[in-house]
Amino acid sequence: MSQKIDVSYVAELARLELTPEEKLLFQGQLETIVGYVDKIGGVDISGIGATLHGQPLVNVMREDEVEQSVERGRFLANAPDRSGDEFRLPKIVEDA
Repeated sequence: MSQKIDVSYVAELARLELTPEEKLLFQGQLETIVGYVDKIGGVDISGIGATLHGQPLVNVMREDEVEQSVERGRFLANAPDRSGDEFRLPKIVEDA
């Protein structure tokens, strides 16, 4: 199926200024591309399921495991300034 593509219209939509030579060149290239798309559209894919990815996705992360945490007091012992059981940090936003 051969389709005529209006290269001037496509160039206008893309806001491209093309010379007449460029229009002729792109006319042939675009018609070739559309021909390949038509050829791909004719392939029988009735026995193929839909896919989102070309390769199977595998989670490479390890499973979460519950572990004993470090005591809060050990962390707070290294804090240069604290307020009760929380770290106190300098204000980093002006006029806040």
